[in-house]
Amino acid sequence: MTTSAANTSSPVVSGTTTVPPSSSGTSSAAAANALANTQIAGNFQSFLQLLTTQLQNQNPLSPLDTNQFTQQLVEFAGVQQQINTNDSLATLVSLQQTAQSSQALQFVGKTAVVSGNTATMTHSEATWEFNIPSASNVSISIANSSGSTVYTNTFAANAGNNQVFNWNGLGSDGTQLPDGNYTLTATAKDSANNTVGVTTSVAGVVSSVNLTQSPPLLSIGGQTFTVNQVQSIID
Repeated sequence: MTTSAANTSSPVVSGTTTVPPSSSGTSSAAAANALANTQIAGNFQSFLQLLTTQLQNQNPLSPLDTNQFTQQLVEFAGVQQQINTNDSLATLVSLQQTAQSSQALQFVGKTAVVSGNTATMTHSEATWEFNIPSASNVSISIANSSGSTVYTNTFAANAGNNQVFNWNGLGSDGTQLPDGNYTLTATAKDSANNTVGVTTSVAGVVSSVNLTQSPPLLSIGGQTFTVNQVQSIID
């Protein structure tokens, strides 16, 4: 893939995608579980009190029906089992969050490819990757952080994934643009003028991990991503 403003180097860049609002999953899950246990425990005590009162005040000449009493004992055991189940689920959630944190920490210092269309240009170099399902003419538009279009181009591309597009930061008017975040939009048409879906991704070094969020957030070029947004690890 070639373009008049593209160069042959392959710099490490970072990208960004929209991340859903983060929440402190650990604390909220623990609080919800504690509330549920309190409510169930309250029902458990009320049930026990009613059952014992019923036994104490039953008519000796007409005792509680055996089937009915058995059903109440089953319900009694069910409430107790629900409390134990909630505790077990809380433990499983905690273990899963610990596993996610351990997995996220392994990405620090590695170059990750993530789904997105915004790359950080460093030393006048920025890189995107295209996934193109069929041969087509691709039209691209690059905008700066203010949303102003600074570069456009159209070129022929073959079908294939992870096709690298390098940009040297020259605008359509030949001006060298400053380093910063730039967003690329790509559209494509095949030989029959049918629209071809093109997806983009960017790569960057994972500098840190925020473990206070659930799921943990990876920091790439000052932007944040969740682990499930990582498509591959380059090194």
